[in-house]
Amino acid sequence: MTVKNIISYKKNNRLNRRQFITGAGAAVLSFSIMKPELVRGAAENSKIQLGLLGCGGRGTWIANLFQKHGGYKFVAAADYFQDRVDTFGDKFNIEKTRRYTGLSGYKKLLDKVDAIVIETPPYFHVEQAAGGVDAGVHVYLAKPIAVDVPGSLTIGECGKKATEKNLCFLVDFQTRTHEYYREAVKRVQYGEIGRVVNGEASYFCGPTWDRMFKYYENGNITPENRLRAWGLDRELSGDVITEQNIHALDVASWILDVEPLYATGTGGQYRTVGNCRDYFSVIYTYPNNVIVTFNSKQFGKGYDDILCRMYGETGMVDTHYFGSVGISGDKPYKGGDVGNLYTSGAVRNIADFYNNITKKRYANTTVAPSVRSNLTTILGRVASYNHGQVSWDNMLKANEKFTPDLTGLKA
Repeated sequence: MTVKNIISYKKNNRLNRRQFITGAGAAVLSFSIMKPELVRGAAENSKIQLGLLGCGGRGTWIANLFQKHGGYKFVAAADYFQDRVDTFGDKFNIEKTRRYTGLSGYKKLLDKVDAIVIETPPYFHVEQAAGGVDAGVHVYLAKPIAVDVPGSLTIGECGKKATEKNLCFLVDFQTRTHEYYREAVKRVQYGEIGRVVNGEASYFCGPTWDRMFKYYENGNITPENRLRAWGLDRELSGDVITEQNIHALDVASWILDVEPLYATGTGGQYRTVGNCRDYFSVIYTYPNNVIVTFNSKQFGKGYDDILCRMYGETGMVDTHYFGSVGISGDKPYKGGDVGNLYTSGAVRNIADFYNNITKKRYANTTVAPSVRSNLTTILGRVASYNHGQVSWDNMLKANEKFTPDLTGLKA
């Protein structure tokens, strides 16, 4: 067999396996007439073969949830750092030849998997997601989708391209999966609190990235230390308003279902490490003069909450990521406590991703709303950096791109 024929055989074999997963074969295996060892082999082969990009804490945490689902198997992994990919590879029994390092190591796994799970620092999301779609694999992408305007728009195009190529592309927002959130938002959009007049969104938490401070000790900010401490770097993370606070602003964007016209903002930096701000204050103006105030902090103790409230003429919707969701007013909705949404929301997204792939659902409905929410955070960020007012149209026109200095990092 020639080299060309070998390559052709491997490619066709991979395509046939993918077709098996998404076709009737995965659903109607006749296990009852097969030997047990063949049943186990067929079941293992029918699992969606995954590659993880980003083997840090969040990546390993969510990989456990994929494994518990039962329909997935990690067969490859990529991380810039050898120690991280090896720790992950050992835990999930990934062959050493399928553990990749460096900034572009992820490219080497794209022809070995059915889907990729992206849990890298946000700056890298766009390149990796686009690479996955171009390679013909399904994409499961952590928020935020990007750190800047060009990246956000590119992800929007990736979602459309994925649909055209019969690929699934899912963005992992947890709130949008929960029945209480869904019902409350639907009722508001049906007019059950009357015309929405104003609202508020907030994200209050403690010093999330203090575990990364050690990489900045004694001024030893090497390229690799900067990458390990990506949460303290605005170009790598998108700053806290985009990387973290997006959870609150996404709910506001979901309820109002429209982009803001402009934002006026300010903010600052309490900590002395890194260049990310740790508190923001923004006023968003939406069509029909709907005003939404936003506040966040990422320091101190005493009060943590991720909330969004919208006030209408006849009622109020009140949502809390770590608490309850409900509506009060003329047409109340009791809702209830959402429980551990951080985990349960990811579990539901993982299940949806599996069902979308195996049932050939390629609408990719999570992408466009995520693009709008991402751009909403960027609008607030730009307004805050400028301590003034910025319009949505001018933000898009400026098309500012974040370009971190990656000098000294291995390709």
